[in-house]
Amino acid sequence: MIEFISQPWHWSISGAMLFLVMLLLIYLGQKFGVSSSFQAMCSIGGAGKRFEYFNYDWKKHDWLLVFVLGSIIGGVIASTFLASPEPVQISTATINDLSALGITYPKTSIEGAGFLPIDVFNFEALKTLKGLILIVGGGFLIGFGTRYGGGCTSGHAITGLSNLQLPSLIAVVGFFIGGLLMTHLLFPIIFSL
Repeated sequence: MIEFISQPWHWSISGAMLFLVMLLLIYLGQKFGVSSSFQAMCSIGGAGKRFEYFNYDWKKHDWLLVFVLGSIIGGVIASTFLASPEPVQISTATINDLSALGITYPKTSIEGAGFLPIDVFNFEALKTLKGLILIVGGGFLIGFGTRYGGGCTSGHAITGLSNLQLPSLIAVVGFFIGGLLMTHLLFPIIFSL
């Protein structure tokens, strides 16, 4: 059974499951977006007493908190019992581009899974300007942008587009433009520091 579950599945299966989930959420009048769970968690923690933004009925999102908890548990199960013994497979061109920026790609799972470049994302990197920009600055921009933009990439690209929301279309186009600018213009500057 484990071999069946852990094998690579065709992308259309994920697409069909997303379709079914979105159809169910639209039918139930709910919206999907994991970043909304942070607002609910802050509300549960009492932040609504100090900040009006967190003063709302978080129980309307209790199903989303269960989803987030299930995602965490599912991630632990997948990484513990279903993990591939090899690093994630990426194209040779990407490996060469990363190498040109000084980022080594792991050849074995002992060197890392390949999801995050260990050369960049580690505690030692926080002692460098490049590490502070990428880890602390990037983390702040992601958190701020998610709330300012009214949701994360998943929320806009999956929920917003399936609900035919124009702001989500604008956000998704902005995500792509931002990603291209970051990759082709800012990464080379930051990695030359």
